[in-house]
Amino acid sequence: MKPHWLIPVDGSPAALRAVDHVVRDPVTSAVVARISLLNVQPPLPSDVTRFVSSSVVQDYHRETANAALADARSKLEAAGIAYAPHIVVGDVAQTIADFAREQACTLIIMGSRGLGSVRGILLGSITTKVVHLTELPVMVVK
Repeated sequence: MKPHWLIPVDGSPAALRAVDHVVRDPVTSAVVARISLLNVQPPLPSDVTRFVSSSVVQDYHRETANAALADARSKLEAAGIAYAPHIVVGDVAQTIADFAREQACTLIIMGSRGLGSVRGILLGSITTKVVHLTELPVMVVK
């Protein structure tokens, strides 16, 4: 099976560190057959969507996701690394794990938010949830 790396990005500095790691890693161009950039948009509350058309909601998710993906896309393009962008709406951690499984990814690369261990345990984190939800290896970049 050819490597297929998934990099979930939300536009945060932590997510961009994961992209930077991939860009700097000499193995990337030699080994990776595919890279998917994934932005997961949380669903809007029903009390909002009830009063707004589905096309407006879709436009909102697409615009917000494209803004979150912009810096990651620029970094990969500048490095000459091919990728496929994906935008999905759903529970963030579960959607990342499901996407990775459905797309036959071989590795998930995520940035760490840098919360202290106690704060991270109390607040939880998307990265921690993904690690628990997937059977795949997850590389966490600090």
